[in-house]
Amino acid sequence: MNIPMLLQRPHQHFLKGLVRTPFRCYRFIFHPSPHLGSGVPCAQPLSSPGLHCAKWMLPSNGLTRKLCLQTTLEEHTEGLSDKEQRLVDKLYAGLIQGQRACLAEAITLVESTHSRKKELAQVLLQKVLAHHREQENLNKGKPLAFRVGLSGPPGAGKSTFIEYFGKMLTERGHKLSVLAVDPSSCTSGGSLLGDKTRMTELSRDMNAYIRPSPTRGTLGGVTRTTNEAILLCEGGGYDVILVETVGVGQSEFAVADMVDMFILLLPPAGGDELQGIKRGIVEMADLVAITKSDGDLIVPARRIQAEYVSALKLLRRRSGVWRPKVIRISARSGEGITEMWDKMKEFQEVMLVSGELAAKRQKQQKVWMWNLIQENVIEHFRTHPEVREQIPLLEKRVLSGALSPGLAADLLLKAFKSRHE
Repeated sequence: MNIPMLLQRPHQHFLKGLVRTPFRCYRFIFHPSPHLGSGVPCAQPLSSPGLHCAKWMLPSNGLTRKLCLQTTLEEHTEGLSDKEQRLVDKLYAGLIQGQRACLAEAITLVESTHSRKKELAQVLLQKVLAHHREQENLNKGKPLAFRVGLSGPPGAGKSTFIEYFGKMLTERGHKLSVLAVDPSSCTSGGSLLGDKTRMTELSRDMNAYIRPSPTRGTLGGVTRTTNEAILLCEGGGYDVILVETVGVGQSEFAVADMVDMFILLLPPAGGDELQGIKRGIVEMADLVAITKSDGDLIVPARRIQAEYVSALKLLRRRSGVWRPKVIRISARSGEGITEMWDKMKEFQEVMLVSGELAAKRQKQQKVWMWNLIQENVIEHFRTHPEVREQIPLLEKRVLSGALSPGLAADLLLKAFKSRHE
């Protein structure tokens, strides 16, 4: 039932009807008025995450009453068993206290494809999100963590850099979380999870947390849960989040929608570098770092640096306050790593002061909401009874050339729509 239909009813029926609508939260305020039945409906967001309000102004014997059905979080928690509630409470309490085991278990819960566990994960995330917003308010609205996307072609030295860089940050009192997205086998579903084995020293550091995440075949190599894992890491008290992606391709466009700063690591002496890297990825980079700038590779590293400085001048700027920089670093000698961190902090400060960082994060939340909607809609479409029955037959006809892919898609959509009309 929609709101306009409800507003045409007398107010006693209006309340009953509104409770049956899919909206999460309502606030009804009754005002004294000489005009019986007059009122102005309006919608207003609540400060609590995930809640929305609808207000209806009606007379009621000169009294003002407030009624709010806050069912967003309560609706989920009421359906939990005692065991499930204890699990969510335990993970939440351990997470905000900084217990690594609880963080690991929470991310595992978020990554689960089991329908019930996905519901539990959303309850946990809602609690963490509420805690996160409280902490941000105490921090004068400033972000609690610096989210950094890191990518580059195989052999660029990403793991070596992260280990050196991570050790430097933890020695300075930071807590670092590394979400390393690992490619899964399309055949077996398994993945190497090699990043944790290559970062031996950093993985033993109690102020660092490394989490390899199998892609499970998702497009671009960034899992749908990476964004939620970032939130859990921030809830666990980690103030620098590194998201390392697979290769140089579609994954960079996905990771750019969940981090504050995107860094591209490039090795020297790799051939025609400007041809080898896609223009779109270079355009997204806020910082380009030429790695392995030591020994015999110093000269080619300088040449590549000059090439990218020239190339970036020709590209359209994504920010009004920040111009992408190109630097040379060496994780073996440590050259340029401190300067790189200074550039990263400068970027964060400039973006924060200008307001671009807050606007960027808001836009990212909207993008990820629609990404998740698209995933769920496609899954709902594929599991629809009539569609599921016709998929094998239509796929076979498309493969044989008897039916065009466009017509097959139209037939499946028609079957889906006919059931819902």
